[in-house]
Amino acid sequence: MTDRYSPTVRRRRLSAELSRVRKEKNLKYEEIASRTGIPRSTINNIEIGKKQKPTIAEITAILDACEVDKVHEREAILDLCRQSHVRGWWSRFRDVLPGQYVGFEAEAAAVTTWQPLLVPGLLQVPEYVETMARATLAKPSDVQRMIRARVERQQLLDAPCPLTLCAVFDEGALLRLRKYPEVLRAQVEQLIRRAELPHVKIQMTKADDLNPGLSGPFVIMDFESPVDPSIVYVETDTDGIYLEEQEDVARYRQISDHLQLAAFRPRETLDRLREMIE
Repeated sequence: MTDRYSPTVRRRRLSAELSRVRKEKNLKYEEIASRTGIPRSTINNIEIGKKQKPTIAEITAILDACEVDKVHEREAILDLCRQSHVRGWWSRFRDVLPGQYVGFEAEAAAVTTWQPLLVPGLLQVPEYVETMARATLAKPSDVQRMIRARVERQQLLDAPCPLTLCAVFDEGALLRLRKYPEVLRAQVEQLIRRAELPHVKIQMTKADDLNPGLSGPFVIMDFESPVDPSIVYVETDTDGIYLEEQEDVARYRQISDHLQLAAFRPRETLDRLREMIE
């Protein structure tokens, strides 16, 4: 059982619960707007999650309009509203972190990630973060903040109820570090340490092989509660795209399965990592 929670996830759950109770009563947005005096657009934006922090008064009015009378059901939904207002630790690093992504990751029970160019973020050491940040022309003032944010994220792997991580990446991400032997050693040693954890699985694909992940990096996040559907994050130059439709999630799971079959097995990956620093 995870003891972590994220306002991002609770916000999504709140939207889903409001959609559920409205549809159960077979009500349209216009009817709720008429009963509550809340603009239709506001009700719609709350339900689709576009309005990030709906007020307790707004949610109470919507529940009244939907005739949600059960005390425990009302309180559970109002609690979601309260929890959605909490600021996550990542809000301090809004300038260097994709906030919505980290918000989902913070409560995920399991993360499956594919990275064709980089070592996955949850496994990066500070030396690697700094080297990559400078290579991508990050502002010097941002580099140390990027490192602190990355270290904060990685606490998920050391928590009492840790995140389960399945990470597949191309070995080219490490081979490109051969000009930086100290960074390479620090990063490889970290990967070896992490791979020994029971909740971490690491695999590399061969640098000169074709594989099913050539279309780009992605992350699949699964959540403990059945009311929180899995989500796929497809990385772009900005914040990325989030996919929640079952067929989309299933398609990326299939790609992930094929990548794991094409990659070195976890034990073979460890052997290859040790060879890099011998």
